[in-house]
Amino acid sequence: MNVPLTPILIFLTSYLLGAVPFGLVIARLFGGRDVRKAGSGNIGATNVARVIGPAAGFLTLMLDAAKGWAAVWFAGHYMHGEASVMALAGFFAMLGHCFPVWLRFRGGKGVATAAGVFAAVSPSAMLAALILFLLVVGFWHYVSLGSIAAAAAIPLLVYLLWAPHFAPPANITITSLAIAALIIFQHRGNIARLARGEEPKFSFSKKDPA
Repeated sequence: MNVPLTPILIFLTSYLLGAVPFGLVIARLFGGRDVRKAGSGNIGATNVARVIGPAAGFLTLMLDAAKGWAAVWFAGHYMHGEASVMALAGFFAMLGHCFPVWLRFRGGKGVATAAGVFAAVSPSAMLAALILFLLVVGFWHYVSLGSIAAAAAIPLLVYLLWAPHFAPPANITITSLAIAALIIFQHRGNIARLARGEEPKFSFSKKDPA
């Protein structure tokens, strides 16, 4: 018997998809290490790259982004392109990544997953946010600062770049603000270290000792 996919089931599926800890899995496959016990202790791509290496970090980045994109695609496919449900599915994937049930609700910071969400919801806004991220990281060498800047800008970018002469639906704007707020909240420790001048700069050439 086919079970109809309601928005609630789509949101639950999106959460469980987002909760897949690719960073933890990739780190163990590539280096046999638990990244929660090394570097910053985060399971995201930046810490995986720092602890295990750039190839593992890049793969983690792509897979974490794919979670966000897939959640939005899944919602769009089964809800006939309803933008509000698609955006909320992306937000639930974000919640799964940041607060995964499998890891006692201690997950990543959501940047890569959010990139996948916005790549599906508003590709032009995502591209603009990526350029801003690269500019900030290239100039200051802080991935966290680039992530915070891109997150802060994405709601405005979605609003401005949604479609020529058209603003996005209110639910899209609200969801974009919620995703941005979640990313910034997840970076609260980084913000404190940046303020104290203690945040480490990122370099692919550096790797934690085994």
